[in-house]
Amino acid sequence: MIKEKVTIVNDAGLHARPAAALVKLASKYDSDFFIHMYGYKVNGKSILGVMTLAAEQGAELELEIEGKDEEEAAEAIIDLINSGFGEVYDDEG
Repeated sequence: MIKEKVTIVNDAGLHARPAAALVKLASKYDSDFFIHMYGYKVNGKSILGVMTLAAEQGAELELEIEGKDEEEAAEAIIDLINSGFGEVYDDEG
């Protein structure tokens, strides 16, 4: 089992588009994927579960990934989150 803490970095947080991208990516892997935030645990392969977190920029999530392809899944999921889901903007616009 892999447990890793990540921080939401994109300006708009984990809204519909990045939540859908996260679920779509996680669903490509056989491993179980759960997200822990503020005492809640949701299935990271469920769009409704991920959306209920309403994670804003700066929110810290703990990812839990377990299964035969957990290392590959963890790397891809963490990279997606750390990249800001392609939504990170600098002050210069």
